[in-house]
Amino acid sequence: MSVVYTVGYEGTDIDQFVATLKAVGVRRLADVRAIALSRKKGFSKKSLSARLEAEGIEYIHYVDLGDPKPGREAARAGLFDEFRSIYSTHLNSTAARAALELLVVAAGEKPTCLLCFERDPKTCHRSLVAQAMQDFETLHLFADDPQRYIRNAAKMPSYHTREGVAAA
Repeated sequence: MSVVYTVGYEGTDIDQFVATLKAVGVRRLADVRAIALSRKKGFSKKSLSARLEAEGIEYIHYVDLGDPKPGREAARAGLFDEFRSIYSTHLNSTAARAALELLVVAAGEKPTCLLCFERDPKTCHRSLVAQAMQDFETLHLFADDPQRYIRNAAKMPSYHTREGVAAA
């Protein structure tokens, strides 16, 4: 089984964020925000993509896996059951299913991390996206202390490509 990482950038800065991705060996970032804009310096699509490219990490934006506005509003209001219901319905849409299929293929090629804003994966739709990625183990990262992943490198799951999985 391969691993897919998830991370939120709430409570961190771009340098710690990138250091965290590099510490665990992420080579592709899958942005699953509906709108890839941020008031937080370095996390809007253009600047984030450029920074990651300079660090040897590929950036892909999966717009159709973003949380629709009603889901974002429910999450902001703390209505997490409603948020999960809205996002689960969205995830079953044709566009989201197609994007999920592309994401699964991409994550099977190289170490991939799903990005959204929320620090806590329990309150973010990226957990639901990761859960829908069958045959992947999920590891939620916290980008405020990249050294924790270096200190615990021996305990980290190993990434395995999914080549040959279809034949199995």
